[in-house]
Parts: sequence; C-alpha cells; structure tokens
Amino acid sequence: MRTRPLALVPVLMLGACSMAPAYVRPAAPVPPSWPVGDAYLAQSEAALPVVSYTEIFRDPRLQKLIGQALANNRDLRVAAANVAAARAQVRVVRANQFPEIGVSGGVTYNDRSRAGSNGTGGAGSGNGAGGTGGFGNGWTYAVQGGVSSFELDLFGKLANATEAQRNTALSTEAAARTVRLGLVSDLALAWATYAADRDLLRIAEATAANAQRSVELTSARLKGGIAPRTDLRQAQQILETARGDLARQQTALAQDINAIRLLVGADFDQSLLPEGIREVNQGLAVLPAGTSSQVLLRRPDVIGAEYDLRAANADIGVARAQLFPSISLTGLLGLASDALSSLFTGGAFSATAGADASWSIFNAGGKAANVDVAKARHDAALATYEKAIQTAFSEVADALADQGTLASRLRSAESFTEAASDTATLTEARYEHGIDSYLDNLDAQRSLYSARQSEVAVRLAAAANRITLYRVLGGDQGSGTGRR
Repeated sequence: MRTRPLALVPVLMLGACSMAPAYVRPAAPVPPSWPVGDAYLAQSEAALPVVSYTEIFRDPRLQKLIGQALANNRDLRVAAANVAAARAQVRVVRANQFPEIGVSGGVTYNDRSRAGSNGTGGAGSGNGAGGTGGFGNGWTYAVQGGVSSFELDLFGKLANATEAQRNTALSTEAAARTVRLGLVSDLALAWATYAADRDLLRIAEATAANAQRSVELTSARLKGGIAPRTDLRQAQQILETARGDLARQQTALAQDINAIRLLVGADFDQSLLPEGIREVNQGLAVLPAGTSSQVLLRRPDVIGAEYDLRAANADIGVARAQLFPSISLTGLLGLASDALSSLFTGGAFSATAGADASWSIFNAGGKAANVDVAKARHDAALATYEKAIQTAFSEVADALADQGTLASRLRSAESFTEAASDTATLTEARYEHGIDSYLDNLDAQRSLYSARQSEVAVRLAAAANRITLYRVLGGDQGSGTGRR
C-alpha cells in the first residue's frame, strides 16, 4: 500500500509545548495611592475617567491645530511606519511555524533516432522500425511539489519566537502612542507659551509707553530746574529696559509660531492662536488623578515596557527549546510522463516522505549559555518595567504637588499685581506734585512691571500643569493601541 504524503498534514498541525516561564505581571513597585499632605489638598478623589484630548483641551482653535498635527506631523508618520514594519515582522517570524510548499517542473526531449543511426538501431531499420528501435522521439514532462524541511515545533521554539516578536510589535505600538501623547502635549504647551509671550509683549509695550511719558515729564522738569539730571537718566533706564524686553518678546513670539508650525507639520492659520494666557487657562479642563496608582499601568511607556518584558519571557522559551532535538519533515509529490495527455494519470504519480532529527551532543555549553543570556535580559526588562512605573509615579506625584498649590500662588500673584499697580499710580502722582522723589516712583514702576510678568508666569505654570497631568497620567485612553 502506497503512503500518501497528505497523511503528514495532521502531524504538521501538532500543538507544541512551551518552554517559556508562565508570565505573571509584576507587582507595581509604588505605593497604592498618591501622596497626601498640604501640597495635595486640591486633589480630586474621583476615579480617573476615560478621556479624550478634546475633553481636556476644550478650545476649538487648539483642537483644530491638534487635528492638523495628528495628520501631518513627521514624527508621528515615522512612528506609524515603525508600527507597520513591526507588524509585518510578526508575520515573517510566524511563517516559520508553517510548512513551506513548493512546486517545480521540467521538460526533457529524448532524440532516440541518433541511437539508431550509430548502429544500435540497425536491426530495427530492416523490419520497418525506421531506425528508431521501437522507441521513437519524444518529450518527457515532470512536476514535483512538496513540503521542504518543515520543523516540528515540539518544544515551542517557533511559537515562542512568534510570541516574542508579537510583543515587540505591541511595544512598538505603545511607543507610537507615546509619540502621539507627546505631540498633543507639546503642541498644547507651545500654544499656551505663545499666549503667555503675547501677554508679556503687551506688558512690555505698556511699560515702554509709560516710561516714554516719564522721560518726557522728567525732561521737562529738568529744563524747568525742578528735577535733577539723575531723574531723567533713571527714567531712560526704565524706557530702554522695556524696549529691550519688547524686542525679546517679538523674537519669542516668532519662535513660538515656528515651534507650532513644526509640531503641526505644515503651515497653519494664525487666527487659531490665542489672544492671552487667561483664555488658555479657561479652555483647559482639570484632569482628576484618582486615588489609585494603578492608573499608571495605562501609560504607553509603561505598557511598552511590559510588552518588552513579555517578549523577554518568551525568549527564554526559545533558548530553552534549543536545548532539545530538532525534528524536521520532508514530503514530496512527484509526477512524470512522456506525454501531456497522461501527465496526471495514476501511473504517473509517485510519492516520497521522510523525517530526520538532529541534536547537538556537545557545543561547549553555548546553548545553555543562551538560556542564561535570555534570563539576564528578562531580569533587565523586569527592572526597566519597574523603573518605568516608579518614574511615572514620581512624575504624577510632582505634578499633583504643583497642582495643589497653584491656586494659592495665582491668588497671591493677582493680589500682588493689584497692590503694585495701586502703588505705582499713587507714587507717580506724588512725584508729579513734588511730594516723593523720582527714586520712589522708579521703584514702584519696576515693582509693577515685575508683578505683571510674575502673574503671567504663574498663569502659564497653571496651564502647563494641566497639560503635564494629561501627559503623565497617560492622556487619551480612547486613542491607544496597547492591548492586554
């Protein structure tokens, strides 16, 4: 009875045992809840919701810019290409688990008439065979197909290699999420920075205008003999300081626009830029942090580190499986015929099948060392994963500490600006009436200028804090590609 190679198919589909250790997610090396204390009093105790950037960045102009950036940014395109390559590589590695089936064919022409002409077919010519010796000329066709050296994955080497590559691809997807999260955050911060710089430009313009009036006033008083020359020079110092700041702020605004253009990945409508930092603060929602540090497990960098750990775990299985014999199968189906009409008849069919096994008896401990290498890399991946969680916890705790005190800092800055403004108005009036010296007026003007700048800085810090919380807590849950 002839053995057909098709009977090998069930064998090829045998499931493999795995030599990889069972994966257990490590416990998070951070406290189960966020820090508490005076700096964290502004904390919300609500559970962290699933959010989109549109829920945090509510200004339609910023949302439109973010949408353009997600479509055009080159870093995001690079990340998307890396994800596509990683997914394709999974298919490359996975293909090794399946048999490779090939077909080859050939044709041969047999010229038997020459054999008769050199004497081997002479007898045939006398009996009417025409010198062909009864064989005749003809073509021989052959087709052969089969399974070439398919390895039975009895110990899970190929399956674990596929699992390792799959987790590497998922880690790459998590890295792409990190790029996306960073892009949205960086663009929101650049947008807020532009608003703050625009306010600082207005402050410099107002201060320069006020200093110009002061110079004109002191110049007139100097000519009238009722003010010393030092008053004029001090007024000129304030004016030139404001003019220098004005030039720096003009440069800063141009650089802010360049930064936004780079993040968007294309030119954009500058009417989408904010007027000032106050409206930026009003357009940013507060992202509650929740009470559990387990929310850190949704951060894309933490997700990526865990997939790297899973890949390292599977690599141990690959290294262990290499300690065991490698068993390969070969199956062939052959067809041969002298005529096309009979090429696929039963008599033209032949089949062969074979198997071989190889096992390295001595390789100076190289394969065992590969297992040690895989274990060491697993330990390194574990430490990296734990460090990612610890870093995430530290970043969130720092942002929450900042958030807890920003409201009081802003109230203090507003009160200081109001007091400095009132003082500047009073001292200027007293100077004009000859009651106070110009030095008092000068100090009041400088204090007001500094107070206005400080208030803008605190408002920018408040905006940056909300953007930072969006980033460090994992940002968009709905836009992620990490899977469990």
